[in-house]
Amino acid sequence: MSSDTPPALYAPQEPIFPRKVKGFFRTFKWWIMAVTLGIYYLTPWLRWDRGPSLPDQAVLIDMANRRFYFFWIEIWSHEFYFVAGLLIMAGLGLFLFTSALGRVWCGYACPQTVWTDLFILVERWIEGDRNARVRLWNGKWTLRKWRLRLTKWIVWLFIAVATGGAWVFYFADAPTLLSNFLTFSAHPAAYLTIAILTATTFVFGGFMREQVCIYMCPWPRIQAAMMDPDTITVAYREWRGEDRKNSEAVKAGAPQGDCIDCMACVNVCPVGIDIRDGQQMECITCALCIDACDDVMARIGKPRGLIDYIALSDEEAERAGAAPKKLMSHILRARTMLYTAVWMLIGVGLVYALFVRSDIEMTVSPVRNPTYVLQSDGSIRNIYDVRLRNKLGEEREFHLSLTSDENLRIELGGRDNLLSFTAPADTTVLQRVYVTARPQDPAASLARTDLRLWVEDLGNEDKASQSTIFNGRESK
Repeated sequence: MSSDTPPALYAPQEPIFPRKVKGFFRTFKWWIMAVTLGIYYLTPWLRWDRGPSLPDQAVLIDMANRRFYFFWIEIWSHEFYFVAGLLIMAGLGLFLFTSALGRVWCGYACPQTVWTDLFILVERWIEGDRNARVRLWNGKWTLRKWRLRLTKWIVWLFIAVATGGAWVFYFADAPTLLSNFLTFSAHPAAYLTIAILTATTFVFGGFMREQVCIYMCPWPRIQAAMMDPDTITVAYREWRGEDRKNSEAVKAGAPQGDCIDCMACVNVCPVGIDIRDGQQMECITCALCIDACDDVMARIGKPRGLIDYIALSDEEAERAGAAPKKLMSHILRARTMLYTAVWMLIGVGLVYALFVRSDIEMTVSPVRNPTYVLQSDGSIRNIYDVRLRNKLGEEREFHLSLTSDENLRIELGGRDNLLSFTAPADTTVLQRVYVTARPQDPAASLARTDLRLWVEDLGNEDKASQSTIFNGRESK
């Protein structure tokens, strides 16, 4: 039996101090960060008028009333298939973008990436750029170091609290909940949720950073199944850059490639890898190394694109001196088109289901204990519970009726021979319904008689119905 020590499953974290860089991809990432954080923090404060009886928060997950509001769209708990459809679309979208452009989600829009970018920006504002942060890290704990660190941590904590608070605001009216927070009258669950989200944001964005991507996120392990030689991803044109300026081969007289070993690509990498070592699980394809390398190539008079978004299938042609394929030829291929078609099919189905759904819904539940009631005059009565959902934002009056091949009479419990009742706005009403067959009617003696209960909105004449069974004397 071998006594060799097994390899470690976790590598100790090495401090990473990404250098500031300018370029197209860095600017693009700034815009994405600003837009996504703006949407996240501001959305709970948007208002949408739904009427006096409904909440006016534009986006609200109303857990107490089991409702989800998104501007003019209202999703009830029994309509969870809409949420499931959106989750499926999100998954397919992730597959689509990964197949076409690698880990583009991770590099630009993943919450861990966005908040880490924000935390690094704060760190750079307070402690300085890469060299200053390295000196501070290696220096002794002086008063200045304590002041800079505490300032940075306080700003991080403020961002983390705002992040946790914004999340909670999606589940309750934001102005009311904020007032309750400030007066310490909010529910303890709200404080606990904010505390947990504050802690995770503070730790993940400030300290763990790339460790979350490498050890906690499953996507780096899954992405290989989504990618193929035609996937566009960030890569180093080794056939153009080698041999490097400081390599032994160049020192021995071999021709030098375009790479001058300036380490700019490594110094800007937020996960601390060297893209020149080839494709790596840690790479999130943020493309900052492209900006850094392009800047160096421009200053030394070399063509840009030593590090670039390229496809593995172009390698052989480029080594031979041919031009790479056009970008769209890599994106528009069978796999990505299949993902797109399925994604659009689900989306169209959800939109169709959203627009054809009725504003009123009913369910009919026969009361089975007893199966029927024998009246003193010999008539047979069946009892039903009718649940009616009024999805409109105003109180409506509804009329109940039935259709059947047999002669059956209908009554509403507690309505004094009236067949109309009122349903408040955006609520579910339970109505007890009695259906009776006279002794001489065939339905009284038959085991089962089919019937259909109808409900009509007297305001707009919308109707809903459900079939059920009337049980006679011969039923068992």
